[in-house]
Amino acid sequence: MMVEHLADRIKADGIVVIIRGGFPLDDVLRMAEILLRERLTVLEVTLNSPAALEAIPALRTQFGAALLVGAGTVRDSAGVERALGVGAQFIVSPNFDPASVSRSLGAGVLHLPGVATPSEAQAAHLAGCRMLKLFPCDVLGGPTYLKAIRAPLDDLDFVPTGGITPANLHEYRAAGAVAVGVGSALVSADWSPEGLQARAAAFRRGWVVASD
Repeated sequence: MMVEHLADRIKADGIVVIIRGGFPLDDVLRMAEILLRERLTVLEVTLNSPAALEAIPALRTQFGAALLVGAGTVRDSAGVERALGVGAQFIVSPNFDPASVSRSLGAGVLHLPGVATPSEAQAAHLAGCRMLKLFPCDVLGGPTYLKAIRAPLDDLDFVPTGGITPANLHEYRAAGAVAVGVGSALVSADWSPEGLQARAAAFRRGWVVASD
């Protein structure tokens, strides 16, 4: 039931904000404030970011239920243990690792494995994955590829990641995306509060329009 609730929360928000890079904790907390203001409430902090294990619990403490905080770039079961140990509410991987998925689901935590082919998607589905990260979607073929892979797999929930912009949100939504993962197009290495707020607002508007 918890996994279903988490999946529903991600679908309701529509945008998974990916924070990756050497941002200090104060910057991550400031980013979260701005994102919440623009109604972006799902954050994925990647484990290959230096402050990740500090940022995940700090975000949960400061923002509570207003924010859903997950760990990204979780490639193996040891990474799942680290993520769960600091309170990650969902797990995102660039790959499909059955042992990692089993550990996450055993803890009642939603796990989004990275898949690129129908065979990977079906294997992840059979392993119990409720939602799948289609990655890297822009390289695979963008909305056209998403539509094609969903034709035989229309009962699976795909979250395309890679190359998502406000301008193409409607194409991904029309192709069947239940949500999208957005990284540097939203949270850039040279971020500023003003720039992040403008980009966040554009993504929120774009998803609302695409969902109408």
